[in-house]
This record gives sequence, structure tokens and C-alpha cells, in this order.
Amino acid sequence: MKTCVFAGTFDPPTVGHKDVVEAALKIFDKVTVAVMINPEKSCLFSKEERLSLLNKLYENEPRIKVRSFDGAAVDLLKEENTSFYVRGVRDCIDFEYENRNHFASKKLMDGMVTIYIPAEQGDIHVSSSLIRNSVKFNKEFMQYIPTEIQGEVKKLLEAKNV
Repeated sequence: MKTCVFAGTFDPPTVGHKDVVEAALKIFDKVTVAVMINPEKSCLFSKEERLSLLNKLYENEPRIKVRSFDGAAVDLLKEENTSFYVRGVRDCIDFEYENRNHFASKKLMDGMVTIYIPAEQGDIHVSSSLIRNSVKFNKEFMQYIPTEIQGEVKKLLEAKNV
């Protein structure tokens, strides 16, 4: 069984994230979607909320495992018993960033294989940062959230009074 890991902050999950996972499912038998915990990042949604959103998004897809991880991606790959690391890229800036991380990680895990999945052309501008800024300035953003979790995102934001 071929498995891979797709990791990120997912604050919140976007249509772009969903596209990457759907593409990965065309290649792999199982995809682990991991919420990475970075104590230096200030997140809009808690780890538990992000996990809940992802679990809701993939509740009907048994080939997807949702989890969190606090550590290096190579350690997550080892825990998940795979060498395949999937990364979504929107543009050359993302590619350069991901490529630098790939070469650094490869020194820590020689057999690591990074697979870059490009964003759909119409979603190149979509990011979690765009959504957080839209929330901050009270601008429309729901078209960037997968329809399956739009209601949950609205409820979470209302509970936060934002």
C-alpha cells in the first residue's frame, strides 16, 4: 500500500488544500493529512478546531487519516512509515521555499521523496493567510473554504466574535 503525508498549518483548510489531497488520492492508496504545530505561529483556529474541520471535510473518505504533529516533517514521515511527502505549490515563490525545505529535509532522511502538486490556475491566489486577512477586515472569503466545512467555519468564527 502506497501512502504519503501532506502536512501544513491548515489555518483554516482551503479549497487549495482540498485540491492537493484529491490529487494525492489519485496517486496514493492512503493520505495522512497532518496539522503541524508551530509554536511560533499565531493561529486563528486552535489545533483542535483545525483537526475538527479536517475530520469533517474528510469524514466520508476512509483513505484519509487526519492527525496533528509537533516536530520535523521527516519524523512525521517516519512515524507514518512512508518516504513520500506531498507539497502544494501555487507559484515560483512556493516552489523555491518548498525546494529549500526539501533539500534540508533530505539530509535528515535520505530516502525522502517530495512530490509537488501545482495549484489549479483559478486558485493560485488562495491561501490561509488570505482567509485570515479577509476575516480580520470583514471581507468575503467563503468561496475559498471547501463547501463541506463552510458552516463549521462560520460557527467557529461566530464563537470567537470575529
